[in-house]
Amino acid sequence: MTTYPIPVTDRRDRAHTGAPTRRRAVPRLFLGERTDARWLRPAFWLLLVVTAVVYLWDLSVSGYANTFYAAAVQAGTKSWEAFFFGSLDSSNFITVDKPPASLWVMVLSARLFGFSSTSLLLPQALMAVASVALVWGTVRRTLARLGATTANVGALLAGFVVAATPAAALMFRFDNPDALLVLLMTAGAYCTVRALPKGSWRWIALAGVALGFAFLTKMLQGLLVLPAFGLVYLFAARTTWGKRAIGLGIAAVSLVAAAGWWVVAVALWPAESRPYIGGSTDNTVLDLVFGYNGLGRIFGGSGNGGGGGGTGGGTAGSSFGGSTGLNRLFSSEMGLEISWLLPAALVALVLGLVVVGRRHLADPARAGLVLWGGWLLVTGLVFSYMSGTIHPYYTVALAPAIAGLVGTGGALLWHARERITGRLGLAAMIGATASWSWCLLNENASWLPWLRWVVLAGGLLAAAAIVVGSVPSLRKLVTIGVLAGTLFGLTGTTSYALATTTVAHSGSIPSVGPAGSGSGGTGGFPGGGGQPGGTTGPGGSAGGSGDGGFPGGGPQGTQGTQQDGTEQDGTGQGQGSDGQPPTGSAPEGATGEAPAVPDDATSADGSGTSLPTGGGTGGATTSSALTKLLAASDAKWSAAVNGSQSAAQLELDTDTAVMAIGGWSSDPAPTLAEFQAWVAAGDIGYYVSSGSGGGMRGGSSTASAIQEWVAANYESTTVGGQTVYDLGASE
Repeated sequence: MTTYPIPVTDRRDRAHTGAPTRRRAVPRLFLGERTDARWLRPAFWLLLVVTAVVYLWDLSVSGYANTFYAAAVQAGTKSWEAFFFGSLDSSNFITVDKPPASLWVMVLSARLFGFSSTSLLLPQALMAVASVALVWGTVRRTLARLGATTANVGALLAGFVVAATPAAALMFRFDNPDALLVLLMTAGAYCTVRALPKGSWRWIALAGVALGFAFLTKMLQGLLVLPAFGLVYLFAARTTWGKRAIGLGIAAVSLVAAAGWWVVAVALWPAESRPYIGGSTDNTVLDLVFGYNGLGRIFGGSGNGGGGGGTGGGTAGSSFGGSTGLNRLFSSEMGLEISWLLPAALVALVLGLVVVGRRHLADPARAGLVLWGGWLLVTGLVFSYMSGTIHPYYTVALAPAIAGLVGTGGALLWHARERITGRLGLAAMIGATASWSWCLLNENASWLPWLRWVVLAGGLLAAAAIVVGSVPSLRKLVTIGVLAGTLFGLTGTTSYALATTTVAHSGSIPSVGPAGSGSGGTGGFPGGGGQPGGTTGPGGSAGGSGDGGFPGGGPQGTQGTQQDGTEQDGTGQGQGSDGQPPTGSAPEGATGEAPAVPDDATSADGSGTSLPTGGGTGGATTSSALTKLLAASDAKWSAAVNGSQSAAQLELDTDTAVMAIGGWSSDPAPTLAEFQAWVAAGDIGYYVSSGSGGGMRGGSSTASAIQEWVAANYESTTVGGQTVYDLGASE
């Protein structure tokens, strides 16, 4: 017979007997249980309201943010087929290089409210609020046996940490897939915890569904949390071993069904009547799963650059993640995005497990530590050692795990504060956070230069107060130290997150921090990188030749833009012929502030020449002359151009479908014969020359052959500074 430990209660919570302790459903939702302190549930709703206000405030400051995904959303508002496949254009030539789940949410918002910057980014910001709520709910349930007050405070702390993570402040206000990915993984964690008390197969099946749709958001990255979830259910579910095995089997079937239905539908759909699967070499989704978006990310190759070959000498602040190793998550831009509370989370994991000691495996607090700790360790180690392409903002996937450990471990150590382990653990969490926050703030020493010293001094003094509180006559110092230490410990990450929300972000590699910030290597670990403002900092792009799909040099963009056409969410596009990222310095204007765009949509110098749009910027525009020309076309595709980013910008500016030759990663589509057939049928109005004849990664033989054929058979004209061929004219 399986037995479970006697519930642990907080000694400081009063016991209530006699009168009913539960409210009706609606009052309980807003006010909590009758036994709860009156401020606990209102504090939760205040946290959600504040998160919503911060994340929704001036949401359109970034415009369409990543134009690659924005164009796909625009296409989905015009064509349900484009919606289903995630096509870049409404005429369904090619898809984006990711599954379409994140696009589905944004398209539905745009169809409901009309396509605009606000409707595009609104779902992303609301996902932040939902993620905070789910982390709160998950942590509160795992800490329930510590008493209502301790459980709720730990949950509030965890929810706040999610909202105050700079990577979250960046990606939940941006149109990359990462926002939905984080929400779905967090939902999976919540469902897993809900399944534990009775070994519910329904809740664990819902966890499988959540991870299945996480797969349809960003493929294998969404499954990195699977080992932690499975391990927790297997050992902590309160049911027999047989029913646990059955529950995991049902969850596996649910995951496969939720992830596989779209893959099967695409595979069964006749290839000639659907768009080309962008990023694949053979027009199949499975090639993305096991190549470009799968094993290629882990081991390199399949269109992915090597992890150790980033700009700036292989620093982790480069757009390709830098050198592999345990210090990667602490270095440069990655450190600024995610590592503020990472030392505290690791301390909380280790000492939290010490505090729970030999409690039964089914103890909820232990289960919470294993769930969040497994999530952090597996995902963190993969990010640290993967040889394929990785960008700093990938680390937003660690935000719920870090938050969960800080909230869960912190609450456990607080509950054990009468023991030396609890007090020293709390002091270690606060002292480590204050010291590391000083290092990170020192990376941008010109921004609020006093802040790092306040955080360091306040945090260390608070940690000292906790240690001194070991003296029985000074025990009140423990409470004072914990409250003050929490305040100072959260100040650094919160300030940087708030600064991130005030900056316009665009392009394929956005970064965190205030306008004009740079990221060098952190001083606390070797190999940290360059100095602030260097080529590896936020906004410092790894520039290539600068033509990026249109002639005229590198694009001007906002913080985090990339002039070499590096892949939208962190793949290895934009790399040189040797498989490494291109080198170069940051283009002018890539310092965190959006460039001024003239009212007539011409170039900033007023010459009427369009800004180059092929390099991944969100701030570039198309000349008014070219816009009018393409908008007047009644062809299936108003134009064809090399590269998805060039096509995306033209689509947004002209509100037409544009054929992206070679897609994002020099895909073998279309062939020269297919292109010639479409031209003969009158399906393509114009060809806009890229100058180099290449795709986003320096070209492909298909793109070059098409450009050579067009140049040999059609007369060129100059429209708004661009070389344009009228494909409707006689050869």
